[in-house]
Amino acid sequence: MNEVKVFDSSGNLKKVISVSQLNIREKLQMETPSIFRRNNKTVKPPEKNPDSKDNTEKP
Repeated sequence: MNEVKVFDSSGNLKKVISVSQLNIREKLQMETPSIFRRNNKTVKPPEKNPDSKDNTEKP
């Protein structure tokens, strides 16, 4: 495993993540993979109300 260099949008080096930090992160991910999920958002589906006037369906 190699160290990781993180750059900002303008191309400047923000930080360097060492191999030891990557190993620690790997162990954490093996123990609890839900910590590193990318989609943590819980989205409620829109409610369908048949009585509303905004419910316009095209045939």
